Parts: sequence; structure tokens; C-alpha cells
Amino acid sequence: MGVIRWILGRIILVVEALTKPKPPKLNADQHQAMVAFSKQVTLYQFQACPFCVKVRQASRKLGLPLAAKDAKRDMAARRELEQGGGKIKVPCLRIQQGDKVQWMYESDDIIAYLNQATTPITQAD
Repeated sequence: MGVIRWILGRIILVVEALTKPKPPKLNADQHQAMVAFSKQVTLYQFQACPFCVKVRQASRKLGLPLAAKDAKRDMAARRELEQGGGKIKVPCLRIQQGDKVQWMYESDDIIAYLNQATTPITQAD
């Protein structure tokens, strides 16, 4: 079973590499705003998880440089995820706005949040 999982993981990563979306063309102000926003969010992931790939692809499509922590291999990240979010489940987006921290699970919810949060940035002229 481990060998099959390893092979499927490699296939997922190859497909991700071959289908990387191109980021949008952003002006300097939009790029700065995206970088500033990206400092508020961190993606907890497993590298070959298809739902994590879906979130990473969506962030690339938005032009959002998304910081990611591998909760499978990085035990400190795994503990952060379990203590902060309450469970080891990926993908999980950690959103920090000031002193308030929110943990968001589910790839579709994460993508919807990223789209909604970055729309004002990409629509600005």
C-alpha cells in the first residue's frame, strides 16, 4: 500500500508541475499588496495531497505568494496545526489579522476566501 501511495503522490506532483497556472500580470502596487496580504496567511499542507495541490494552484492563479508548511514532514508545523486548528487535517489555512487567528479547513472554502480577499487588490488600478 505504501508503494502505491508513493507512486500516486509522485504522479500528483508531476501533474501539478505540468499544469501550473500562470500568475496574473500585476502592477507594482498590486504586487506589494499581494505580498502584504500573504504575510497574514499560511497554508498547512501535505505536499502530495490533491486538495492541497488545488489550493496551491489557486494561489498561483491569483499571483499570491502563499507560505506553506508541510505538516507531514515538519513535526513543529504538525504540532502548530493540531494545537491551533484542533486537528491534523489538510489543507488548512491559518489566517492572522492582528491578534485574531482563524484556522480554515476545506480546499473550496480556502479558495473562496483567497479569491474574496484578493479581489480588491486585483481590481485596483
